[in-house]
Amino acid sequence: MKKNTIDFGYQEIPVEEKKERVKNVFNSVAGKYDLMNDAMSFGVHRLWKNLTITKINPQPGEILIDVAGGTGDLARRFLKRAEAVRVRRGGSSATAHICDINDQMLLAGIDQIKDKDNLSRVCGDAQKLPFSDNYADALSIAFGIRNVTDRQAALKQFFRVLKPGGRMFVLEFSTPKDKNLRKIYDSYSFNFIPKIGNFLAGDADSYQYLVESIRKFPKQNEFSNMIVESGFSNVSYRDFSGGIATLYWGWKI
Repeated sequence: MKKNTIDFGYQEIPVEEKKERVKNVFNSVAGKYDLMNDAMSFGVHRLWKNLTITKINPQPGEILIDVAGGTGDLARRFLKRAEAVRVRRGGSSATAHICDINDQMLLAGIDQIKDKDNLSRVCGDAQKLPFSDNYADALSIAFGIRNVTDRQAALKQFFRVLKPGGRMFVLEFSTPKDKNLRKIYDSYSFNFIPKIGNFLAGDADSYQYLVESIRKFPKQNEFSNMIVESGFSNVSYRDFSGGIATLYWGWKI
């Protein structure tokens, strides 16, 4: 029998409510999202994203879909790296599409100086991506997959929109494997992150949910198996900072 409830942090709620509740969380924090990322991770999230871009290896003329791309942090990195290659080797400019279910996050990321014609934004659901089959060369999602109601459905959408030979990258918080590091991380996460959220964004509850959602996310091997089940090949992952974050990848072959 199909389960009709789902986790929302440590709560169990009706499946049909999760999408709206997640949207409300990010509506609340959108204006301070990047600031909070810096505060919560002491800026280390920038290093994780740079390592992710290095693994993606953007090339001139490629098309990226950045799902749950919010303020555009990763998409801009992709375009900057692809442009550096284009200047050296020639070719056409790369293109990036930020796709996020939350309109407030998309609006918060608009920057008339940083944004170029090859960066677009579209409000869309990871489970029903508004792109045609075999469209993109690369797809990324950073710290967003754990908030998706049906992760398997989203992974199948990622597979669908990628070209044959296309590659997918998922950067997500995870669980440190070392017991001592896990204790320190848990203590910091539960005791300080909601307080930082209250101080900087005026919203402790949303950050309490975000901390809890990390603990409910599948462990590295389990999530890797989900990626394989969605059709991807050569699936692997790399832990960052002792497993506080993990980068997963797979190819559509």
